[in-house]
Amino acid sequence: MLTRKLLFLVVIACFFSCQVDTNSDLSINLQEYIDVNSNNSVGEVIACAASEEQNTAVSYIFYYPLVEATDIRYYEADITVVDSNDFSKYTRKRLPIEPVFGGKLERFVRSDTEEAWCIVTFMLQGTLHKSNPIRLKNISKPTEWLSNVSIDFSQSGTPKFSWNDGSIAENAIYFQVISNVQETFLSGTYTFDKWYQYKNTNNVVLTINTETPPDLILNEDYLFTMMGVSEDNWVNLIIQKRFTAQ
Repeated sequence: MLTRKLLFLVVIACFFSCQVDTNSDLSINLQEYIDVNSNNSVGEVIACAASEEQNTAVSYIFYYPLVEATDIRYYEADITVVDSNDFSKYTRKRLPIEPVFGGKLERFVRSDTEEAWCIVTFMLQGTLHKSNPIRLKNISKPTEWLSNVSIDFSQSGTPKFSWNDGSIAENAIYFQVISNVQETFLSGTYTFDKWYQYKNTNNVVLTINTETPPDLILNEDYLFTMMGVSEDNWVNLIIQKRFTAQ
């Protein structure tokens, strides 16, 4: 299993270093930005957030950047905002960006003890896309990091993973990623169930796979990662487990 500081980072992350959202347009709020792009339909951005394993002052805002996505932005509103969909309350902030699973996902890195609401946006072929509001709970409900998962190898090459909720049982959906130990992405799926079987889509409600996941190589090591996500897109639980294909 990778160390905490290297979790989710690919080996070549040092080549990427940390990109930063450097666009200087920080003066307009999110509603004004939406209004400027009102002639374009607003699509959705898949995103959620979690606190760092041992430092609740650091939060990771994960998002799925569709191919050719540009002008990726992070907006934030004070936690006291009553209506999280009042986009006029969100102001843009510059945060470092890191690749996740070889760039299949990316994440903003936020260093702040204060909780907040946040939204991720990007442009895709002239269309504005934004995430649902994400409630950062890094202090009140920090993400629980565990390795407790049952793995059933009875069907060779397609292990079945089963888990339980952690101490905060407020998960609405579960996101599973299978990667190799170099964190190269193989498969990413969502289920409402607390189980997932590799390459079995019977209970998959959403996928970020753009092609059929490859067969696992017997006796090779892989990494299972699961995020339990609440209705307000906060990750209550992360499970990560290294396993050997059987």
